[in-house]
Amino acid sequence: MANRLARETSPYLLQHKDNPVDWYPWGEEALARARAEDKPVLLSVGYSACHWCHVMEHESFEDPDIAALMNRHFVCIKVDREERPDVDQIYMQAVQSMTGHGGWPLTCFLTPEGAPFYGGTYFPPTERHGLPAFPRLLQALADAWANRRGEVTESSRQIRETLAQGERLRASTTLLTDEILFGAFQAVSAQFDERDGGLGGAPKFPQPMLWEFVLRFARRSDNARARQMAHTTLSTMARGGMYDQVGGGFHRYAVDAQWLVPHFEKMLYDNAQLASLYLHGWLAFGDPECRRVCEETLDYLLREMADPAGGFYSATDADSEGHEGKFFVWTPEELRAVLGPADAEWAGRYWGVDRGANFEGQSILWVPGEPDAARVAPLRAKLYEARRRRVPPGLDDKVLAAWNGLACRALAEAGRALGRADYVAAAVRNADFLLRELRGNGRLLRTWKAGQAKLKGYLEDHAMVAAALLEVYEATFERRWLDAARGLADELLRLFWDEKLEGFWDTGSDHEPLIVRPRNLFDNAVPCGSSVAIETLLRLAVLTGERRYETLAMGALRPMADLMTRHATGFGRFLCALDFHLGPVVEVALVAPRAGDGLEPLVAEVFGRFLPNRVVAGMVAGDAAAAAGVPLLQGRSAVDGRATAYVCRDYACELPVTDRAALARQLDAV
Repeated sequence: MANRLARETSPYLLQHKDNPVDWYPWGEEALARARAEDKPVLLSVGYSACHWCHVMEHESFEDPDIAALMNRHFVCIKVDREERPDVDQIYMQAVQSMTGHGGWPLTCFLTPEGAPFYGGTYFPPTERHGLPAFPRLLQALADAWANRRGEVTESSRQIRETLAQGERLRASTTLLTDEILFGAFQAVSAQFDERDGGLGGAPKFPQPMLWEFVLRFARRSDNARARQMAHTTLSTMARGGMYDQVGGGFHRYAVDAQWLVPHFEKMLYDNAQLASLYLHGWLAFGDPECRRVCEETLDYLLREMADPAGGFYSATDADSEGHEGKFFVWTPEELRAVLGPADAEWAGRYWGVDRGANFEGQSILWVPGEPDAARVAPLRAKLYEARRRRVPPGLDDKVLAAWNGLACRALAEAGRALGRADYVAAAVRNADFLLRELRGNGRLLRTWKAGQAKLKGYLEDHAMVAAALLEVYEATFERRWLDAARGLADELLRLFWDEKLEGFWDTGSDHEPLIVRPRNLFDNAVPCGSSVAIETLLRLAVLTGERRYETLAMGALRPMADLMTRHATGFGRFLCALDFHLGPVVEVALVAPRAGDGLEPLVAEVFGRFLPNRVVAGMVAGDAAAAAGVPLLQGRSAVDGRATAYVCRDYACELPVTDRAALARQLDAV
C-alpha cells in the first residue's frame, strides 16, 4: 500500500511511495503528529540522481524490519533537496556542524519542534566502513529520546544556537576594488592543475562560475596566465569522459583528476552554466571547439530535457538497469557492430577505446588527441541512434524555476551571439512558460510537473528568472521582457530584502516559519541567490537609471569583500558581479529604422565579441513606449534612416555610427 508520498509530484519522493516506511512530506502535518505523539522526527533528504540515496533506500527503506523500527519510534519525513533547498540547507549545516562533513543522503534527527540533535549521511543496514548499523542507531536514538531527554534537548539547543549565528555577517572593512579580483585570481592560480586543467586533484568539479570569473579577469587585466588556465580547462573538460562524447552535455563531475571517469548523472544547472561558459570561451578565444561544445550542450537540452509545455527537466540519473554508467559505455565489439570494422577502428583510436577498458571492463569515450569534429560527426550520429535503443537512465522530470532561469539565459545569449534563431525561440518559449505556469499571487513558485505548480519560490528562483528575462530582452528587444524582469526584481526586493540585515534572505517574508531563516552566502554547484540578485540589480540599474537598484546591490555586495578575497573558489558569481560593478560597463543602444530592418550587422558586432560587462537596449525609431524608462534609448533616432548604434558609458555616448566597422572601432576603444 502506497504511503503519503504518492500524492507528491517530485519524482524523488514518488520513488519512495511504496516503501514500508510511513513517510510524510515536509510540512505541518508531520510536525504536528510528532508533537502530539511526543516522537522525534527522522528527516531524510536526497535527490533523484543521487546514487547513495538509491542505495540507502534499497538497503534500509525497503526493508520491512528497518521500516518497522522507523515507524515505531519516529515520525519519518522525506525531502527532495531540489524542491526544498531551504530545509536542505538548514539541516545540512546542522549535520556539518556535528560531524565536520555533509552530503546526500542526509539523515538528521529532530525534536518535534524541528531542532536537530543528531545526524549524518548514509548509514548502512549492518556495521561497515566504520559506520554504525542503521537499525542499531535507530534504537540508540529512540532510547536516548525516551530515557535521556535532557541530553537530547541540550544538544539541540547548542546546534540551534550555531545555526542562528549563520544569519550574521560582519561588515567588511575592505573596499571594493580591483585588488579583490587580483587576490582571488592569485588564489585560483595557486590551485590550478597545469597538466589537466581545473583545480586540484580528484575528484574534479567543472566550477563554471569560477572559470567565468577567470575569463573576465583575463579580459580585464590582459593576463596571459588567466587565458591559458581557462582555455586549458575548457579543452580538457570537453575532451574527457565527463563530457558525453556521443550525446553532448556534461555529467556531474569526474572522480579522477583527468576528467575521464564521471559520476554519470546529468544536471540541468551544470549544463546550462557550462553552455554559457563555452559560449564565452568561443567569444574570448575564437576556438571552434568551444562553440561546438556550447551548441552540442544546448542541443542536448532541447532534444532530451525539454518538456512539451516549455520547461526544462531537472536531471537524469547515473544508473540504468541497476548499473552506474551502463547507458554511456562501450566495448570494441559494440563499436564494430554499429560502425563497421573500418570506422570502428578509427573511432576506437579517436575515443581512446584502443587503449583498453577504463570503466568496469568497458570504455568511457574520451578524446586523447586533437578533436576532428567533421570526421567524427557521422559516427557520433550512428552511435547516438544505437544508444537510444538502450534502457535510458531515470529522468527527473520536475521543472524548477531557478534552474530553468539558468537554461533560458544560456539559450537567449547563445542564440543572439551565434545567430541561432532556434535558441532564441526556445528561450522565449521557456520565459513564457515560467511566467505563465510558475506564478501564484504575483510571485514565482518553485516547482512544476504535469501542469501542477507549487511551493513558494526562493531568492534563487526570483533572481535567476529575472536574470534570464533580461537576457531574453537583449536577444529580442521586446519591451515586455524588460518590464517582466523589473517586476520580478521589485518582487524579489519586497520578499527577500532585509533593511536591518542589508542583505537577502533565501526564503520570502511570506514563507513558512523554520527553526532559522536560511541565508546562503556561497556559490556552490548552483549560483547563490544573493550573487545573482546583486548582478541582476546592477544590470537593471544601468538599463533603467534606477539608482535604488545599485544602492541595494552594493549594500549586499560590500560585506562579501573579505570572503571573496579569502575563499575565491566559493564566490565565483559574486566575483563576476564585482567585476561588473568595477566596470567599465559598455552601454549600447541599437535603433532600427521604422521599417525595422538593418540591425543584424550591428547586432552581430555587439554580441559576437566577449563583452561580459555589457548592457544593450534596442528599439525601432520613434517607438516611445520602447524608450520609456530606459535612459539609454531616450532621444535616440535612426541616423539617415539607417540602423544606428550608440556606444555609451554612464549615459555619455560616442557619436552614433551606422556601419559595423565604425561600431567595432568604438567597442575596441572602450
